[in-house]
Amino acid sequence: MAGSLALALGVGFAGAGEQPSAATIINTLTPKPPLTRSLSSATTPAEKAKNAEDVKFLSTLKNRTTRSLSMGERDQIATIVKDKPSIDLEINFEFNSDQISRSAAATVDALGKALTDPALKGNTFILAGHTDGKGRPDYNQDLSERRADSVKRALSEKFGINASNLVTAGYGQSRLKNSKDP
Repeated sequence: MAGSLALALGVGFAGAGEQPSAATIINTLTPKPPLTRSLSSATTPAEKAKNAEDVKFLSTLKNRTTRSLSMGERDQIATIVKDKPSIDLEINFEFNSDQISRSAAATVDALGKALTDPALKGNTFILAGHTDGKGRPDYNQDLSERRADSVKRALSEKFGINASNLVTAGYGQSRLKNSKDP
């Protein structure tokens, strides 16, 4: 099972600036059972094969650093998570820094509590880091990777979340969170 967390680093949370609670995060990330009219499984053999392929790919990314991912692997991660439960959280950082700001502490705490809840514990989650469109693309790529890694480190150290269950991907300017205001 792969969950997804899209971290909008320095951009807005989808809930108009409010801090989501752990319960909100849990509810958002908990997979909903498929709707079906029959007693048979709603998953086709092709869907099962695709899911197995995705799980295998994500397993190859566990314990790898964000900086070791190719652009193709980042794109494949984005494709996999687009149909998975996800939440867009705002985790702010100081300008040109990978240090989580004090104002983001409550969001990181809510996220840590949610990911250790029995409903989500043990799943694999994608932490996607982004930047704005200002600056050099290579610098922003590196900064987004360091920021995603910083959140992963905080969740692992403070909440005891197995770091191999947190896959980080930095997208820099290649996948802006707000393309209308880069």
